[in-house]
Amino acid sequence: MSMPDIWAIAAILAKLVLYIGFAGSAGLVIVGCLYSGLVAPVNLAMTRQARALAWLALVATAVGFLLRGAALTGGVDGMVDPKMFGLLWQTSVGDTLVYRLAGAALILVGLSVPRFNQWIALLGGTIALWSFAQIGHVPELESFGIQLLLLLHLLCVAFWVGIFSPLRNMALAPEHLKDAAELGHVFGQAATWLVPALIVAGLWMAWLLVGNLQGLLFTGYGQSLLLKVFFVALLLFLAAANKLRFVPAMQGGEVKAAQRLARSIEVEALMVLMVLATTATLTSVLTLPNSGH
Repeated sequence: MSMPDIWAIAAILAKLVLYIGFAGSAGLVIVGCLYSGLVAPVNLAMTRQARALAWLALVATAVGFLLRGAALTGGVDGMVDPKMFGLLWQTSVGDTLVYRLAGAALILVGLSVPRFNQWIALLGGTIALWSFAQIGHVPELESFGIQLLLLLHLLCVAFWVGIFSPLRNMALAPEHLKDAAELGHVFGQAATWLVPALIVAGLWMAWLLVGNLQGLLFTGYGQSLLLKVFFVALLLFLAAANKLRFVPAMQGGEVKAAQRLARSIEVEALMVLMVLATTATLTSVLTLPNSGH
């Protein structure tokens, strides 16, 4: 690694928190826009969670920027060095900072105003997710189309993450069993195109980034990518179990099925956390195979 281990670990943790904050807040906003009627019973809780996650992302954005300064100097002094900030500001790191600050601000504003709030917050979430296409390994491919593909990929991931909390909370409330079953059903329908979109986009970007089988199997980057794919496969298996077993049983009025769905969602959330942690490692401290970076 080019950075001391302490800065590498800090960079990974900051990126992980950033992913959680933006994927979670943007995902809740997306779900709120698409299924406003179904999630009405938990709308207030969703708004509070999205606001907390947006603040978390805002803090992680600031910390991540400061850590970039520390990485350049190899010490804490880089986190408060105006010269380092000036240098970073003129690079893609500075552009990314602007996107993320603007995105988090729009999410927070959108969640606070009474009219058109969801659309303002949705715009903010999209801008924040777009920032991830402006830095890291994807921009090295120098393709606007691939950046758009990554944005689509991230929006799908956020949508998936966003369904966890409202669906789990409604499933655990017997009085909302019917709405929870319907929410699970319509999300299952969406997943029939969401899953292929995630797989195709992920595989295509992986191939473009790694380029060959040797790079995939015998480099740290490729092996981490395979680990990510393994966690995604587990996640998709759980999602299929939810759709095929628990949701139909809930539609039949089985409360126990709803409780099992809630437990399954918790395991899914853990798997997503593992995927995000792997991604944070890939984008923070590992270099592309045959890359000079």
